[in-house]
Amino acid sequence: MSFQTRVTELLNITYPIIQGGLAHLAYAELAAAVSNAGGLGQITAMSLPDADSLRKEIDKVRELTDQPFGVNFAIGQHGRPFEHMVEVAIEKNVPAISVTGGNPKPVLDMVKDTEIKKLVLVAARRQAEKAEELGADAVMVVGQEGGGHLGRDDVGTFVLTPQVVDSVSIPVIASGGIGDGRGFMAALALGAEGIEMGTRFIATKECVHAHEVYKKALLEADEKSTVVIKRSLGAPARALKNSWTEKILELEQKEPGYEVLKPYISGEANKRYIYEGKTDEGFAWAGQVAARIKDVLSVEDLFDQIISEAMEIRKKWGLSGQ
Repeated sequence: MSFQTRVTELLNITYPIIQGGLAHLAYAELAAAVSNAGGLGQITAMSLPDADSLRKEIDKVRELTDQPFGVNFAIGQHGRPFEHMVEVAIEKNVPAISVTGGNPKPVLDMVKDTEIKKLVLVAARRQAEKAEELGADAVMVVGQEGGGHLGRDDVGTFVLTPQVVDSVSIPVIASGGIGDGRGFMAALALGAEGIEMGTRFIATKECVHAHEVYKKALLEADEKSTVVIKRSLGAPARALKNSWTEKILELEQKEPGYEVLKPYISGEANKRYIYEGKTDEGFAWAGQVAARIKDVLSVEDLFDQIISEAMEIRKKWGLSGQ
């Protein structure tokens, strides 16, 4: 059964499944595995130290796959320059980019006269409309169930997705709370033409940078195992609940402010957990879909599972319509 949509046509991929940017985790091994399985893998530009590192990572992806892939630009990191990294993506003529975490206009303007496909992550209907105005080829809509940084309005994927579908003419990709064939088909039923998954791809064999302790925590999570931090900074983000996030929430109540929170919410604190497995010395991003993750699979096996589930649902829908 085919799952062709405007997203598969736009990105020249088999299945409309996109791997999220995943700060400090989305590198060549994972990106290539997702692309080889028929989706769109991505590498995370802003977790790399410099432009040359991004060049090398792009080259490495191309050694591992001849399929389309993307480069994610998380540009909302306290004013860190990103233009030199975008220039590398243009120089290397990458098939696609995605922009998350900030105003996408500067990035979209830089790639405007190239053949690079432009995806923008949004968390509100108005953001989606603006992204379309600015020239995005598709929008990825993240509901409040998602991991990492979210919108400020606490609107779920089930409501936000059709709201955005009805307000833009470009393809919509649903994100947040999706990790299997049921979520994939639900997104399509809501009018989306593809899905983006982040947390589910962490619990794969090819996410080689994620510590086994991190993956194990995802497998053991239930629907109450995540918490939203950084609300006091106007930048809510969902992470696995632990003593570290409890301390963050305590500080947000007592002493809100970036300077106070900085040591607790830094990239270094994130890496202590996700790279070293030091669960009491840092935090790890995760969406509520962690409750649905029961095994660490290869990316290929995960795709097979998702598509098989989706096909079974299609058959059931066909039978019920007769």
